[in-house]
Amino acid sequence: MAEIRLRGPEAELENPTLVEGLPGVGLVGKIATDHLIEHLDMRYYASVHCAGLPRIGIYRGGERGVKPPVRLYVSEARDLFALRSDAPISAAAVEDIADCLTNWIVEQDVTPIYLSGLPADLDDEESRDLYGIATGDGEERLEEADIAVPPEDGVITGPTGALINSAARDDIDSLGLVVECNPQFPDPRAASVLLEEGIEPLAELEVDVEELVTSAEEIRAKREQLAQQMQAIAQEESSQAQPLRMYQ
Repeated sequence: MAEIRLRGPEAELENPTLVEGLPGVGLVGKIATDHLIEHLDMRYYASVHCAGLPRIGIYRGGERGVKPPVRLYVSEARDLFALRSDAPISAAAVEDIADCLTNWIVEQDVTPIYLSGLPADLDDEESRDLYGIATGDGEERLEEADIAVPPEDGVITGPTGALINSAARDDIDSLGLVVECNPQFPDPRAASVLLEEGIEPLAELEVDVEELVTSAEEIRAKREQLAQQMQAIAQEESSQAQPLRMYQ
């Protein structure tokens, strides 16, 4: 049974934005969202229980508490929600998760920002290009933030693709950020581009991303096990952006 279970007082936000951080190629969305949660000291708001999500408990070093793998965090001061996942999402769960989360997004009148990586042949020092897509009336916000239009046709797969599909199907306002990334390893540099060039102007935030760049090797090492789990999932199951010609 789908359920968003509150873990504290209900938040009162005026015009909330949600940053989605489900694991995908390069772990760009997860790294960006985890950094956002920690940097802004966001409050653990709710646990997400959708059909197909792994039934596992997550604990942290130095802490005794156990949490479900998919959780929502909130910052009332910044009108912001963040979706955090500490486990990969299987293909069998994608449709249920998209419906579960989309229903909550509509009920809460939230504008989601969906994050995806576009595999590219890049080294650590090369710049990553960022592109923006939208559903509903989201295009205007991308224009105001001066986020580039994708240069070629493409498709977003996995759970993030399913969420964008639901938004397009129901004409819900949503924003999508697609960043070039290294497909083989966690890519903190690409995550920093998502934050600095995409999420900051769209959500009207200021986030220090220097740590993501200067501590890239440490972050990559910490996320390597999850990245290996993502690579074990079939390519079509993992959230990523791809040129549309691959499907034609």
